[in-house]
Amino acid sequence: MEETRFCQCCGMPMGCTNELYGTNKDGSKSDDYCSYCFKDGEFTADISMKEMIEICIPPMVQSNKGMTEDEARSMMNNFFPKLKRWK
Repeated sequence: MEETRFCQCCGMPMGCTNELYGTNKDGSKSDDYCSYCFKDGEFTADISMKEMIEICIPPMVQSNKGMTEDEARSMMNNFFPKLKRWK
């Protein structure tokens, strides 16, 4: 079983297919970042980790029934500093 890869910017699980992976400058697939965060070798948004967390809260709450915004924020505040972009 393949290990789940997470975007090293927004923390989104990227799955096993290439469709959610971002692209490097040479057009190849980025192993680290999703297509929402990384395109043509550059980040799509010049924002802080705190701003990224606030953007990610609504989809996180929507995809996890019963999770509150505060729970999502707390989880991301613990997880995001471990991601490559925010280290």
